[in-house]
Parts: sequence; structure tokens; C-alpha cells
Amino acid sequence: MIIPIDSQKTLEVIERMKLAKIGKYEKWKVIIKKIKNEQPLSTREFEYYANLTRIYKDSTITSRSKIYHTKLSREDEKPPCKMCGDNSTYYCNMNDLYFCSIHVVGHDENEF
Repeated sequence: MIIPIDSQKTLEVIERMKLAKIGKYEKWKVIIKKIKNEQPLSTREFEYYANLTRIYKDSTITSRSKIYHTKLSREDEKPPCKMCGDNSTYYCNMNDLYFCSIHVVGHDENEF
């Protein structure tokens, strides 16, 4: 499956994801290398990227500023919830914190 991507925009998004510690560093490293060498991404790599960045077949990016909470995948690191200390299941990009499924909603007055 060959899906055309904007290499420059894709690399910028991945670099931001790495800085925010979203996803696995090693997976990002492999994807970056393939993009820079103009090698096609495998279906699995593309799906990993698409799931974390909300990029779909038409290669447009949904504004992440309006998507406040990202559900963490099995591969993602799960730091403790900011409120209770349990394993987190969501990342909040408004305040760069992690929350469990109980505390993810209503933790910030700016969400409403």
C-alpha cells in the first residue's frame, strides 16, 4: 500500500511527538530514517504514525489544539495519573500531563 505523504510536514510532526514523549522513540527513529531516505513506510509503520497524529488517507492534519486528550496505545509509556497516581490512559496536550480514565475529564477549567 503506497500512501503519498508530505515528507517535510511529516518529519516536523514526528519531531514534535518525540519532544512530547508521545509514542516510542525507537519507532520514530526508524520512521524518520525511512522518510529521509525516501523509502516507503510499511503498513504497520504508517498505521502507528496515523493513530498517534490523526493523519488519514488525504494527508491532512487535524488540528491537535482542538483534540485535548489522546488515548495512549499499548506501546506508549504510561506514567502515573497526575491526580491519583494510577497508570494513565490519556495524554492531555493542553497541559502536557497524563491522566487515568476517571480523571481525564474536568481536570482543567479551560476544557469546557
